[in-house]
Amino acid sequence: MFCVECGREGQIFRDGTCLSCYLKTHTFTKGPKIIELPNCPHCGSFKYKNTWLSEHFGDILRKLIKNNFQISKELENVDINSECREVKDGMSCKIYISGLIDSEKINEEHEILVRLERTVCDICSKRFGGYHEAIVQIRADHRKLTNNELKNIGTSIECLIEDLQAKGNRALFITDIAEEHGGLDFYISEKGAGLVIAKKIQEQYGGEIKQSSKNIGMKDGKQIYRMTYLIRLPSYEKGIFLKYNNSFYQIISFHGNKVKMIDLSKWNETTVDVKSIQKASTLGKEDLIKEMILISQKEDEVQVMDQKNYEIKVIRKPKPISFDSKTIKIVKLEDRLFLIPVV
Repeated sequence: MFCVECGREGQIFRDGTCLSCYLKTHTFTKGPKIIELPNCPHCGSFKYKNTWLSEHFGDILRKLIKNNFQISKELENVDINSECREVKDGMSCKIYISGLIDSEKINEEHEILVRLERTVCDICSKRFGGYHEAIVQIRADHRKLTNNELKNIGTSIECLIEDLQAKGNRALFITDIAEEHGGLDFYISEKGAGLVIAKKIQEQYGGEIKQSSKNIGMKDGKQIYRMTYLIRLPSYEKGIFLKYNNSFYQIISFHGNKVKMIDLSKWNETTVDVKSIQKASTLGKEDLIKEMILISQKEDEVQVMDQKNYEIKVIRKPKPISFDSKTIKIVKLEDRLFLIPVV
């Protein structure tokens, strides 16, 4: 058959015309030339239908096209693609919309300007206003937190917040971090997240959690409470050396109210309640560990030499193992020498 418009012989699409001629006078998609899109300059989130979303611009653009463009119901298997470049007022985009009509592939192109309106989002407004629903307080029993503990705990909490944010919780943030009374205070935007953080720190460092609440006002006819989660870490820290029940131990780790230690005489691990070792004698920290040169070894002992004064010492092996390194780590506790367990 012949097209009534161009006269070419071939398949007729509609109204006696071929597909090419039909598309000259008909379109299946229509949309505005300019779309306004609120964008937070601080966190980069976009406001779509009164909701702030932390999504990639391309994903937001697809939603804007579907919401602002008229796409014919005749068009099946619709696919939307775009190419954008940054301009002074926002993003200049070419929009490609394709689909099928009567098994024929239809492609239409539009040029639009997505005008970015710089405005602070709801979450950043709260953060800048010092908003917080919970305070997570980290303290140690009868001591100050060490610099290493301060650093590691801070890193752990910040990583946990980032993980929760990555799972879609954009309302979660740390308002402030303060060093108080030899410990740390974290001001958290959500009560639930504050409890999660407190339990995580307890799991890693041991200790007890105490909760308290404070009435801070009313909202929508309901009382609003701010929670404080106090984690009291044990008086002993990881790596410390102890004398407990006439045996010598090094603390390996904490889990809740349990402490895992290793017997330096036998290299056997044991787990006890934190309270049960409160009266144990503290002998020192990991700075007591020295590295000595391995001279020789037998099944039940090693001969080592001090690298400073060249003094030779013989130390009993806790277990019949063989050392293949040139140096060995040892610790001296109450005039007794112990080999540090090989990790």
